[in-house]
Amino acid sequence: MHAPRLRLVRTAATAAALTLLAPAVLSAPAQASPAGDSLVINEAYTNGGSANAVYTHKFVELYNPTDQPISLDGWSLQYRSATGTSSPTNTVALSGVIPAKGHFLISGGSNGTTSAALPEADLVAGGSFNPAGTKGTIVLADQAGTVTGLPVGSILTDDVAGVADVLGYGTSNTYETAPAAAPSANTDPKSMTRTDGVDTDDNAADFTLTDTPTPTASSASGEPPVDPVDPVDPVDPAPTAPVLSIAEIQGTGSATPYDGQAVTTTGVVTAVYSTGGFNGYYIQTPGSGGVEDATPGASDGVFVYSPETVGSVALGETVTVTGTAGEYYGLTQITVSAGGVQTSAAAGTVSPRALSFPLTEAEKEAHEGELLAPAGEWTVTDNYDVNRYGSLGIVPGTDPLDNPTSVALPGAEAQAVAEANAQKLIVLDDGAATDFGRSPGNQGTLPYLDLDDPVRVGASLDFRTPVILDYRYDAWSFQPLEQLTDANAERVEPVSVADDRPKEAAPEAVGGNVSVASFNVLNYFTTLGEEVAGCGAYRDRDGDPVTTNGCLPRGAYETEDFLRQQEKIATAINGLNTSVVALEEIENSEKFGLDRDHALAHLVDALNAQAGEEKWAYVASPTDRPAVEDEDVIRSAFIYQPAEVTPIGESVLLDDQVNFDNAREPLAQHFRVADGTPEGVEGTDFVAITNHFKSKGGSGATGDNVDSGDGQGAYNADRVAQAEALVAFAEEMKVRAGTDRVLLLGDFNAYEQEDPIRVIEAAGYISQGAKTDEYSYTYDGAVGSLDHVFASPAADATVTGQDIWMINANESIALEYSRHNYTAEDLYSPDQWRSSDHNPILVGMQLDGPATDPVDPVDPVDPVTPAPGEQCDAAFNAAAWMRCAGVHPGQGGNGKPGVHPGQGDHGKPGGHPGRGRAHAPGQQR
Repeated sequence: MHAPRLRLVRTAATAAALTLLAPAVLSAPAQASPAGDSLVINEAYTNGGSANAVYTHKFVELYNPTDQPISLDGWSLQYRSATGTSSPTNTVALSGVIPAKGHFLISGGSNGTTSAALPEADLVAGGSFNPAGTKGTIVLADQAGTVTGLPVGSILTDDVAGVADVLGYGTSNTYETAPAAAPSANTDPKSMTRTDGVDTDDNAADFTLTDTPTPTASSASGEPPVDPVDPVDPVDPAPTAPVLSIAEIQGTGSATPYDGQAVTTTGVVTAVYSTGGFNGYYIQTPGSGGVEDATPGASDGVFVYSPETVGSVALGETVTVTGTAGEYYGLTQITVSAGGVQTSAAAGTVSPRALSFPLTEAEKEAHEGELLAPAGEWTVTDNYDVNRYGSLGIVPGTDPLDNPTSVALPGAEAQAVAEANAQKLIVLDDGAATDFGRSPGNQGTLPYLDLDDPVRVGASLDFRTPVILDYRYDAWSFQPLEQLTDANAERVEPVSVADDRPKEAAPEAVGGNVSVASFNVLNYFTTLGEEVAGCGAYRDRDGDPVTTNGCLPRGAYETEDFLRQQEKIATAINGLNTSVVALEEIENSEKFGLDRDHALAHLVDALNAQAGEEKWAYVASPTDRPAVEDEDVIRSAFIYQPAEVTPIGESVLLDDQVNFDNAREPLAQHFRVADGTPEGVEGTDFVAITNHFKSKGGSGATGDNVDSGDGQGAYNADRVAQAEALVAFAEEMKVRAGTDRVLLLGDFNAYEQEDPIRVIEAAGYISQGAKTDEYSYTYDGAVGSLDHVFASPAADATVTGQDIWMINANESIALEYSRHNYTAEDLYSPDQWRSSDHNPILVGMQLDGPATDPVDPVDPVDPVTPAPGEQCDAAFNAAAWMRCAGVHPGQGGNGKPGVHPGQGDHGKPGGHPGRGRAHAPGQQR
């Protein structure tokens, strides 16, 4: 902000001094003055203009206890609030000379017009220096710039660079030894006066309250200077704060045209944030809002940042504020100090303005800070940050945002989708700067979310109250009209969110006599952090370790946490109830000196214990596999139900350290429909190959693997090579197993339109997930599928149905076992919801065994009419034929390319981007 222009009043004595020479004028050192060798704050009067006041304006009087005049050039007077922890917020540049044994009077702001004017001051700072009446910290500095590093608590000023003297008063958190006694209220007309100009580095001892303020300027005190001083250039008079409309202060651009200038305006209070860290309130021009916009292009609302006055205003009041206009990280605001707000008796009203979104950036700027009633349908697209900052990502319409590379080719097309997504996204915030993250001792409860209200991605929402269109943390947001808490949610929460969580504890029926699923189990590790020396931990609000941080085990830290994780995963897998489950992100136990299948066997035991029978078995690791040092600490695996399928022969692990040196090697298994014999049913064979390609994280990427910005992330070249190697491996497995029914499944870390997926589809494999109109993953406010099942043409011909079970990616991370006891409400539940961060995907197949009923039987009297251009014959494609024939009506055939894919996976650059909350200190936002 621009520095305020101050008016220096030259008295007769100082005018005479300015005609002399300067050598004897001292520039004193920056230190306290118990020895009487530097300037001190001599008197402070902080309630000027209030009821009962002696004078109309506040003042600070300085004193020079030395025998030489001291120049103030390059000095400043500064103020920090009683609870401030960063740099002072009011800084007034000083100039002139204080004669030996003389005083210097600085006139500040005013709380009103009560009583007499001050004697003629040496410097008039006006509203640029406006200390609170009953508590605060006044700093005398020998530097013009704002003091940094001012500590909290008892200080010795000679230990703080640039500080000459400090007066902490009332309940201030910064003072010399102890704070001085302060006026009891703004109506208490006392001043704080230093006794005999003596500084003992103890504010409580040095200052006393006096009923008779004695403002003394340099013209009324001091000894004539021994040596003359050079003339000082005149300072321009301080301008008065012009009275402007809010629209004029906002302007029609992205920033206020009055940046750094004093302004006065009037508005109706539309939102008040006295708690939660925003420290301010919104005001809007009386009579504005509704259908008509009297100021097109310029907003009628503005944020008032004012920790000193936020507690004195109420919703619906009409107030006049005087302060400094400016921009705070893109948000136009007026910074108002104590005494800068007056309540008007005139009644004013504001009507919420109904707006349809999305809006362009300019259109949003034109309504920044206004009271709105968002029109139309809205949908939750992101619930990641509700666990951290109490906010949701929402978009207009009925669908969450699609990940760009799941609906568009990488490059320009995907970038266009990303730009459209950014325009649509709005943050539904909680009116607070609270961080509910990994902060031990955090006692808060999350807004919007609890166990009975999951607030899932894809859920529709309706606005119950108006909101403020706000811009902070680099995002446009809707704010409630005060901080939203669990206690006031019924009154303050601005939306109601539909509960779209499926009621059944199982996926949709997929038919067939065999079913196969893929499930990423979120770092299932039986080796715990507490067992590994030096292993770090993420801790809950009580400081108890929950999950590992920065060590080889990647899962739970203690047994109790592991059991919570295992219970949720077992519930999900037993709920899947498929013949075969391909698992990703399970511990490679050989890395810990155990049998490679140790963790896998432990999971199967837990599944069977929960099921109450020996329902599951696991496919043992192959004898022929890479050296343990060449494998990752996580691996892929198969579990199966022996009553439904029989593994034929040993599993096969692709030992390709050229293409899979940074990923998990594909694991293949030949299966056959079970019939109670070791051989199973001849002719019912299929091969499943589970995969976990390299993630999109960019750490260490070089050459073609560097993120090109086309939307595919880093290591795309490696994922393409892995896809090519997988296709070749699948051909080998067809020959080995003697069947061309092959399923390629797992976490491919690539979306539908990305290069690795196109490699697989170009080889003839058919995406089953694309037939579902569902998705497996959410990231950065967009949805999509990293997890896929691709069927060879022969396998696709046997498919009877497919589903993505929406139990994880849609749910908030707050429900994961890893967030247990992070907030005051325990959100853990031993169920399938958020058992992982990926949704499982599954298919059903009819493999020449006993016939089963179709998934959706069709009434033969009322057949499904073919869609235009479709024919009910095999010459079309399998999915369209099924829809035409009445099987799975409404599934949309192969679906649009890349239906609802997401973005990213574990290891993205910077983790989940979320919203950058680390703004500069000072406003605690």
